Amino acid sequence: MDQSAQHGLPLLTQPVEQFLDYLKSEKQLSLNTQINYRRQLYALISLIKDSEIARWQDLDSSAVRLLISQSKRAGLQARSLSLRLSALRSFYDWMIKCDLVSANPARSVLNPKLGQHLPKNIDIDEINQLLNIEYNDPLSVRDRAMLEVMYGSGLRLSELVNLNCRELNLQDGEVRVMGKGNKERKLPLGRESIKWIKHWLSMRDFLAPQDDALFISKLGKRISARNVEKRFAQWGVKQGLSAHVHPHKLRHSFATHMLESSGDLRAVQELLGHSDLSTTQVYTHLDFSHLSEVYDAAHPRAKRGKK
Repeated sequence: MDQSAQHGLPLLTQPVEQFLDYLKSEKQLSLNTQINYRRQLYALISLIKDSEIARWQDLDSSAVRLLISQSKRAGLQARSLSLRLSALRSFYDWMIKCDLVSANPARSVLNPKLGQHLPKNIDIDEINQLLNIEYNDPLSVRDRAMLEVMYGSGLRLSELVNLNCRELNLQDGEVRVMGKGNKERKLPLGRESIKWIKHWLSMRDFLAPQDDALFISKLGKRISARNVEKRFAQWGVKQGLSAHVHPHKLRHSFATHMLESSGDLRAVQELLGHSDLSTTQVYTHLDFSHLSEVYDAAHPRAKRGKK
């Protein structure tokens, strides 16, 4: 039984199903986003069905605030509440586009404050310790190349596993990456990344690749995100690191180390593929003492108390 039939609320469920179909066919959003939006909108329907509201057109800002309050009382955390609001806003934007409603009641409802969760980064000494992989079998060389590219260019895990050989330009030291929202960006490859990619490409054919995927499993198929996570964690243990090694930690370490060296937040934003600068600011948690050092060294008025 589909969800529409299960709820028996066609005035609420039919527009949602049409919206989800729009996300899939026209917007071509990721499957994960589609699943999240479906879950959140049907959770809201479950709350609405116990009220006097029969149609989405009956919701106003007060009703939306009440729904968010009910969700919070049910134990939903701030991040999930924000996702629920985001799904509802997008849904109403689509209904406005379809002339089903004239206003978006979720737009005036503020997101709950999120506690800033700062991912841990790996310090430079431990990065060097992690990357000191000198084994010469194909899987070890592949893993060293993946680690070098991940840390050297700050890729997302999904971007790493989706890399194809044709997107490499080793002569110019560049790689084309398809990021979130199908936005392509060109990233520089470091000297060590290029060295280990070349080493890996010289061995890649031993694993009988089935397509153009740059990084493949021992079966010749494109390597999975789960496999990358598993291999990185194993190398962290093998190389004697004190903390668990996860792909996102390498991306965050890239951002932190780049910002510490350059102080150029906008450039780091471009490299990471963030559409919003505030996202980059969350990823990069420089301590105040470092910021003070940069300020003292760079600002013409910084040394006003010194002779």
